[in-house]
Amino acid sequence: MEPKVLILMGSASDADTMRGAAEVLESYGIPYKLTVSSAHRTPERTRSLARDAEKEGYCVIIAGAGAAAHLAGAVAAETVLPVIGVPLSGSALSGFDALLSTVQMPAGVPVATVAIGKAGAQNAGHLAAQILSLLSKELREKVRARRKDLADSLEDSAKGFS
Repeated sequence: MEPKVLILMGSASDADTMRGAAEVLESYGIPYKLTVSSAHRTPERTRSLARDAEKEGYCVIIAGAGAAAHLAGAVAAETVLPVIGVPLSGSALSGFDALLSTVQMPAGVPVATVAIGKAGAQNAGHLAAQILSLLSKELREKVRARRKDLADSLEDSAKGFS
């Protein structure tokens, strides 16, 4: 079975941001499922998705939520799969509360945490690809090629400032 990624978001209103992770995974050819599940409004659904992820063939879970909802932590409590948390803005604290609730996990239940918002969602996709590249030399080469493209693009833009 081909490794895949489960992308969870706490609300449908998070879809535009979390699609950033999906687009990155698509660019690498990594299958994924994007769905809504709230740690607080639908805790049983969240628990079930997290507990069943491994047997469903998922290897990494990306979880994005705003405020102090802490979807990533709730998911990490239910699985040993790597969980990448994406803090989202949307509260009066502009995502700072989400960042703190995602990054401040107790020892033994880690959540990898990326930046707040769309760039964070994109980086979650890249990090998931890097994790999965441990299983696939072909994917690892795609990740390397993407990094080279980024470096080449910067070098090209730097030429205009010499």
